[in-house]
Amino acid sequence: MKLFAIVCSRAGVAGLLTVAGSLIAGGTADAATKITVYTAFETEQLAPYKKAFEQANPDFEIQWVRDSTGIVTARLLAEKANPQADVVWGLAASSLLILDQQGMLEPYTPKGLDGIKPKFKSAKTPPTWVGADAWMGAICFNEVEGQKAGIAKPQSWADLTNPAYKGMITMPNPASSGTGFLTVSGWLQTMGEPAAWAYMDKLNENIAAYTHSGSKPCKQAAAGEYPMGISIEYTGASLKSKGAPIDTILPKEGSGWDMEATAILKGAKNPDGAKALADWAVSREANELYNQYYAVVAMQGVTRDIPNYPKDAEAHMIPNNDFAWAAENRERILAEWTKRYDSKSEAKK
Repeated sequence: MKLFAIVCSRAGVAGLLTVAGSLIAGGTADAATKITVYTAFETEQLAPYKKAFEQANPDFEIQWVRDSTGIVTARLLAEKANPQADVVWGLAASSLLILDQQGMLEPYTPKGLDGIKPKFKSAKTPPTWVGADAWMGAICFNEVEGQKAGIAKPQSWADLTNPAYKGMITMPNPASSGTGFLTVSGWLQTMGEPAAWAYMDKLNENIAAYTHSGSKPCKQAAAGEYPMGISIEYTGASLKSKGAPIDTILPKEGSGWDMEATAILKGAKNPDGAKALADWAVSREANELYNQYYAVVAMQGVTRDIPNYPKDAEAHMIPNNDFAWAAENRERILAEWTKRYDSKSEAKK
């Protein structure tokens, strides 16, 4: 349970937000069976996902429990002996691998699994988790603030160590944010550990603060609080579409990435509802809905251009991303990262 202690010490399980399904997208029939769904989906995605699932499955009603990746993972581990969730929908695959190693996931083959890309499902048969969409580390750059500061727009991770950027960058804390962890994991895998830690030492000199949310650095850049933030490509595209003067950059070295995935918990109190959700989560309807937010989704052949989304996003994903290695080494990575850089983390609310 060391992992649980590390994650909780960074973010605090008490911050978990339980969102009653009726408050998110209106009530469903009184007879509908409630499914408790733990998630790290972005808040704005909850209502449309809930509505679409319940229209297709009127016998079931989603009750969300939503927070950042690290906090949801910590809570699931704490509840191992008495699971409170029926299903996880929208949690990082790297986190689900940790739960799988603990024997916490129920093997299940969702209907329509054959249409899912091989890298978007666990290696086990039946699979213990199935992916929905992929998201990746990106740089959100405020072009107005950058011009005011007289700085050039970065094109690579290496550019972020430029002394001219001192105090101008924010980044998610990898212990509380899935985006922060996939970014650090990507650096460690592509650079090699000694070079990656040396890189992060230099980057840390330019970091103003580490946040406890993966989307917050991009939102801060959009608001002009800082010229740039390491964040999520989806958030950058969304904010630019709303008028923010930002550019979303996928660095030329490649981006670490993870996928939001679905898994049924062993001991789920509503296994029928969990299976119904797992089936729908791999459907074309679900993947087309994911594709409204993310360029890269699990189903083969589902793709569309998203306004202001970086071009060729899938080509920027680092190859051979080793989720098993990330899960096995997560505790060690977070301990080292915390020792080196946590003094710049924002206070937890």
